[in-house]
Amino acid sequence: MQLHNRDQHPIGILKNAIYDYFDTNYLNKFDKFDNLFPVVSVKQNFDDVLVPADHVSRSYNDTYYVDSQTVLRCHTSAHQAELLRKGHSNFLVTGDVYRRDSIDSTHYPVFHQMEGVQVFSPDDWEGSRADANSYAAGYLKECLEGLALHLFGAVEMRWVDTYFPFTNPSFELEIYFQEKWMEVLGCGVTEQKILKRSGRKDNVAWAFGLGLERLAMVLFDIPDIRLFWSTDERFTSQFSKGQLGVKFKPFSKYPPCYKDMSFWISDSFTENNLCEVVRGIAGDLVEEVKLIGNFTNKKGMTSHCYRIAYRSMER
Repeated sequence: MQLHNRDQHPIGILKNAIYDYFDTNYLNKFDKFDNLFPVVSVKQNFDDVLVPADHVSRSYNDTYYVDSQTVLRCHTSAHQAELLRKGHSNFLVTGDVYRRDSIDSTHYPVFHQMEGVQVFSPDDWEGSRADANSYAAGYLKECLEGLALHLFGAVEMRWVDTYFPFTNPSFELEIYFQEKWMEVLGCGVTEQKILKRSGRKDNVAWAFGLGLERLAMVLFDIPDIRLFWSTDERFTSQFSKGQLGVKFKPFSKYPPCYKDMSFWISDSFTENNLCEVVRGIAGDLVEEVKLIGNFTNKKGMTSHCYRIAYRSMER
């Protein structure tokens, strides 16, 4: 459905608002890619962005493998190295990404991300009083603080040190919004190994990644991630091109219906696989799958009890 390319959909409205920020402040500087094919190689998805060989995200329980060598991309970062090799120095990549995940109001097996990259040459930082990494980190923070102000208005912000395999140093930008701290995005100075592999050994770069649904749910007051996929006119008619932050008005009037089930589990059991089965049978009628109890008998056998909440957002 390419929700990010629909100008009257909350995801598309948010994408275009971010584009407007970069177009206004970095005129004609950032190339934009929002129609790249979502099936990528394992190398693109993991190796090119330095995800360790034993990282949990490589598991068949977390990633949708098409075959042993290709996957549905887990992040828009899967295109970063390829675009760098092709000579792009400043770019934004937007697209649908896929992960096996839990079932609740904020998680869905397909969602949308935006990746941003800016590359600097020695001419940019030489003559400044900063080393290359500090120079890139400074421009990164200046750019993304401006983006947060563009989207959320005058809000308090803070930077939190974190870890990502593909950036060093790495940061998360948080804003104080609706009386609590909220993570907006992750970012950092691109690992030099990625640049060297892409033929950019003399350069330094920064990169950021953000989840569009995560921000759109806050900006539009959308309470459940399933609603983004609704074709119900009562949902779609509430949003218009260029209107960022219109508040969603709920129309479903029914309470959730709860059903509990318990079963013995094996050592190979994972909750993500259970959620895949539930989604395959009940689709978007399921609002949440939650572990509410477990039991181990004298023989060492373990059972789990899950509560499944059923509620359509469209009825």
